Amino acid sequence: MTDPADGGPDPVRILVCDDHVVVRAGLLALLDSAPGIEVVGEAGTGEEALALAARLAPDVVLMDLQLGAGIDGVETTRRLTAGTGTTDTGTTGTGRAPHVLVLTTYDTDADITRAIEAGATGYLLKAERPEELFAAIHAAARGRTALSGPVAGRVMANLRRPRPALTDRERDILAQLATGLGNREIARALFISEATVKTHLRRIYDKLGVDTRAGAVAVAKEQRLLP
Repeated sequence: MTDPADGGPDPVRILVCDDHVVVRAGLLALLDSAPGIEVVGEAGTGEEALALAARLAPDVVLMDLQLGAGIDGVETTRRLTAGTGTTDTGTTGTGRAPHVLVLTTYDTDADITRAIEAGATGYLLKAERPEELFAAIHAAARGRTALSGPVAGRVMANLRRPRPALTDRERDILAQLATGLGNREIARALFISEATVKTHLRRIYDKLGVDTRAGAVAVAKEQRLLP
């Protein structure tokens, strides 16, 4: 670790958030050997991460997505990057927001999209080599994007993939569908017949390549088709 007293740069201050004790212990041992990185705290829940981040002011929070009970990693990321964390006394933190580097085993399009939209600076998979993790932490501390190779490939593929061409009415129905309304409620809200709703839903399913209401909403969120 670089010593600021010797004129070198300050180490990157890290807060580790993962709900598995063994995984956290392994990460702490690994990061302890990394040059220019200092672990200032560890959290097992999203709520604990928010409280510690407000009190410890880390440069980077290493964040898992699935955290068991309580808020998940995406919501924790959203609150951290928005600067809405709370201290352990319940008061709102006022320091600068940390960068969040996701470190997870999940690499679905939906997970990646949700994390990036929540404000994550980077997205790494736990299969990465230690050197890649260390480099990503330093990049995240400087506000630079860091993505695992497979994740970067998915992001680029999604950007290149043309979005389904939905009509305005289909978008209206999809938006109502996302709120959990049934066909009858959608028909009333849009002043159309229930049969018309069903016709539009069939077309939406065909365009999105799904066969269920939940599937349509999930794909619409992934491809940012909802307002």
